[in-house]
Amino acid sequence: TGYFDAVGWCDFGLPALVTRATRGGLMSTPLITIDVAQRRLRRLLLVGAAIATVWVLLPIYFLVVNAWSSQEAVNAFPKAFVPEMNHESLSFLLGFDGVLTSLVNSLIVAAITMVFSIGLGAPAGYALARYEFRGKGTFRLLILLTRAFPLPLLALPLTVLYIRLGVDDTLVGLALVHTMLALPFAVLITFSLFSGVPTELEEAAWVFGCTKVQAFRRVVLPIALPGLAASAIFAFVISWNEVFASSVLMIQNRTLTAFLLQNLDVSPMHMKFAGGALLVLPAATFMFLIRKHLFAMWGIS
Repeated sequence: TGYFDAVGWCDFGLPALVTRATRGGLMSTPLITIDVAQRRLRRLLLVGAAIATVWVLLPIYFLVVNAWSSQEAVNAFPKAFVPEMNHESLSFLLGFDGVLTSLVNSLIVAAITMVFSIGLGAPAGYALARYEFRGKGTFRLLILLTRAFPLPLLALPLTVLYIRLGVDDTLVGLALVHTMLALPFAVLITFSLFSGVPTELEEAAWVFGCTKVQAFRRVVLPIALPGLAASAIFAFVISWNEVFASSVLMIQNRTLTAFLLQNLDVSPMHMKFAGGALLVLPAATFMFLIRKHLFAMWGIS
């Protein structure tokens, strides 16, 4: 019929111009090349990532700056962008009676919560990923709906139950509550994780003489380790930031969040910044130490 498309090429071998034949004649329409579109998309993603990074890190940066500044510098305006490296506030806070004990309590409770969450959530996630049974989808939804009940609603019956069992004001008892909060997410995260591991790998291990436990330990577990590390981080952060259960169930063995909430409510501003830095730095240090597993999960070498 005489209709045709002619494609012009630029110096880099990319389409620069498309000439289309129409019934009324030839019409030349410049088009954005794929390469230009990809560059614009890449720039847009970089700008978005930079904005998100600043949005997250800027408050933390000012928190650290004010924690390492004197009381006069904290109350001064405009705020300084460089800390004075004055550790009087942190030293006073660390020397305050009960702070180090509550810090150790938080670390112990968070560690127990991680062990319980992974120890119970990983087998449940593996079972959901590998076995089919009636009501599987409903069961997954019910797991998520357990987080729909607010903790204050369960405070009174939980406190009565803990007093009757004799586990009130104990670190293990508090870790059980934190495990209850973290376990639904641990189950769903590990379910998605194990679903991404092909069953053919396990079947090949069975063919070569491995039992199911050996196949899981030698084949599935190394692949799933980065995801398990991410689930452990999630459980650690939930336990570390939780304050309500510790305030209600604990009297003498309170965690750091509950202790600071109780004692820094009427404290001066520079002490509040020091307390905030004391809460942020241990969790950030923990995530830094296991960053290798997170990078492996995200595909970053």
